[in-house]
Amino acid sequence: MKYNVIGYFLLEGFRNVFKNKKSTFSCLGVMCATMLIFGLFFTIGKNINSAVKGLEKEQGMQVFMEYEATDEQIKKLSEDLNKIDGINSVQLVTKEEAYNTMKERLGKNEKAIRGFTSDIFSVSYIVTLTDLSLNNQVYDSINSLENVRDITNKRDTIETLSKIGNTIQIITFVIFAILILISLFIISNTIKLTVHARRKEISIMKYVGATNGFIRAPFIIEGIIIGLLSGIISILIVGGGYNYLTTQLVQSETWQKLSINLLGFGEMFGQIVLVYMFLGVGIGIIGSAISMKKYLDV
Repeated sequence: MKYNVIGYFLLEGFRNVFKNKKSTFSCLGVMCATMLIFGLFFTIGKNINSAVKGLEKEQGMQVFMEYEATDEQIKKLSEDLNKIDGINSVQLVTKEEAYNTMKERLGKNEKAIRGFTSDIFSVSYIVTLTDLSLNNQVYDSINSLENVRDITNKRDTIETLSKIGNTIQIITFVIFAILILISLFIISNTIKLTVHARRKEISIMKYVGATNGFIRAPFIIEGIIIGLLSGIISILIVGGGYNYLTTQLVQSETWQKLSINLLGFGEMFGQIVLVYMFLGVGIGIIGSAISMKKYLDV
């Protein structure tokens, strides 16, 4: 008997979805728009955060010593750097290594430094950070050390990426909240139309002793079905669109010069699926509950 009741709820829920096609399509459209916009900002934010973490793991800054620094001074600077809070690793770059690196970068134009020796370069240290938020603090600490000639880092890039990431998170939250409210409004109104169309049938069910839960269940299932369909459609669109755009970007010369790696959709798939399914089912249930509470005398 229990299975028959569940089967009835599911059958009625699906029947409501396909019976009100126009309303169903409008719900799907609004919810898909909500999820697609969320997916857009979510993937952008994830890639920016990934880029920031990549910078964190790679070169934080390069500390150049005075040209005439002695071996003792070079060793002392290494010890001083390792004492600074926020520094993760310190790697020595000798004059010879700097000279060879420059030759590799020049490539065919290597002759530009032909005739010069490695003495035109200074010893340096490549420093990575434990946390990019400590960038300015570490920079100031290094700048106060002896025999430091110059410091190059990606401070502006890091700060810009961090600001963009924070801004995108705020925009995503605001837009997401607005679109959720719109979706709830559309779904609740769609189910109100179904309730209104079946008001006589619902009255008869009440007269013969149907419980409130028995009457509500098919409409809640209708909302859940619409939410799940929206989630599935949105995942397919976001996944396909993301893979296409990232492929085009990675193959472009401009992007290759930037040397920024993009996340694969598979790396974000699990999180997006969870959010979409939770969002779809949640909006469906809440929207259904709102419409039933207001329009059914139960």
